[in-house]
Amino acid sequence: MNFIFMSAIMLFFITSIVKAQDNKLKLSGEFLTDQRFLLEKNYDWAWNENRLSLQLDKKLFGDSKFHSDIWLRNIGLPKTAKSSDLYNLNIVDPYNLEIREAYVEMYGFLTKNLDVKIGKQRIAWGTADKLNPTDNLNPYDLEDVLDFGRHRGSVALNLIYYLNNDFSVQGVYIPILQPANMPVGIFANALTPQMELPSGMILKGFSDTLLMLKYNLAESSIAGFKFKGFAGGFDFSLSYVWGRDGLPIGAYNTFTPVDTIGGIDINSKLSFTRTHIFGADLAGSIGSVGVWAEAAAFLPESDVVMTNDMSAMYPLSPVPVTQDTMVLKKEVYVKFIVGGDYTFVNGTYLNFQYLHGFVNERGRAGLNDYFFIGLEKKFFDEKLKIAPLNGGFIISDWSDIENNYSLIYIPEITYYATDNVEISLAAAFFDGKGDDIFSNFKDYNMMMFRLKYSF
Repeated sequence: MNFIFMSAIMLFFITSIVKAQDNKLKLSGEFLTDQRFLLEKNYDWAWNENRLSLQLDKKLFGDSKFHSDIWLRNIGLPKTAKSSDLYNLNIVDPYNLEIREAYVEMYGFLTKNLDVKIGKQRIAWGTADKLNPTDNLNPYDLEDVLDFGRHRGSVALNLIYYLNNDFSVQGVYIPILQPANMPVGIFANALTPQMELPSGMILKGFSDTLLMLKYNLAESSIAGFKFKGFAGGFDFSLSYVWGRDGLPIGAYNTFTPVDTIGGIDINSKLSFTRTHIFGADLAGSIGSVGVWAEAAAFLPESDVVMTNDMSAMYPLSPVPVTQDTMVLKKEVYVKFIVGGDYTFVNGTYLNFQYLHGFVNERGRAGLNDYFFIGLEKKFFDEKLKIAPLNGGFIISDWSDIENNYSLIYIPEITYYATDNVEISLAAAFFDGKGDDIFSNFKDYNMMMFRLKYSF
């Protein structure tokens, strides 16, 4: 009820503005409800999201405009643990308000060939379908691990200079690093690496500390440059990002004994590494087949060494008891993706992509191989869409595939009730062995229902 009440107030407020501006302010958006429940474990509820997304666009003058994207959401399940929680509506009925984008764009700024965009904005780089190794300016939004390629906006200065109709250069400056936000709900630990303990040790408790950066021009800033063009029937670009890894990496672990039988607590200090990223991409068609390719070379600014401090476990040792492990070398490693799509004569659409290196993977030895495929066809004047083949296959060790693989299968049926109402029913099945993130999902097979109304 609180979500509906807040939505009604916001719609009334915005509608009033639109009328006051004599309809010069354009309002669009969508309402989405996304519900999921597990097919095992007593059919537990896995996801509850009700989202009102509002986009506001207004031409300020003939050569500038304002744009914003706002999410008002009721998300998650009640987390009541004690009677006092019943007095907190955000616990009983959790909701949040998020400004995804809010910026001003000026065309022909100072010179007719320069466009400038200032404010919180999504700066999407890359040509592949949702999975883009070169898309490293905005932080990853990993809240829903099944929503591939989602990012949050960043406060940025974004300049594009058009050399001519086919070529342009882009410069981006982001003053404040925003870390990626991690998965929630049943997938909360999806990106948490498994910790291997020495023989005889039993983990009793774990805590961590983020070594946050100083907010200044030297430490927290991110900058990027891209040259974009069109030649020979292909769009292409070359890019560079002076960035930081938005996913923290372990730098120092402190082991503390808690009993006499090997029980320990571990406190881990995590840092955000400075990284140089060189990118290239292209997209076009070969005959009637759409094709794309994208690659990013990552070069950490320095070695990342993780120290395990076990001094508290051996207080009488004459020397400090520590162990150093190299977790990321100062050497180039490359993530890349190639793919294509084709629409058959009967209207069947096929999409295939091969990805080397997921968003959370680092280092030459730590990159896995991902094969994604999507097959869909529409019926009844495109009122009904069936996707019988939709998912992926992951291999983390080619020398022992049967023990190092993951399988994702998400068949889906979508019905377009009207021009702006979309209803879909899908199932998600997981299987696998090994240590890639999707092998941990095999106990979370689920059904998913979505309804989207656009306006």
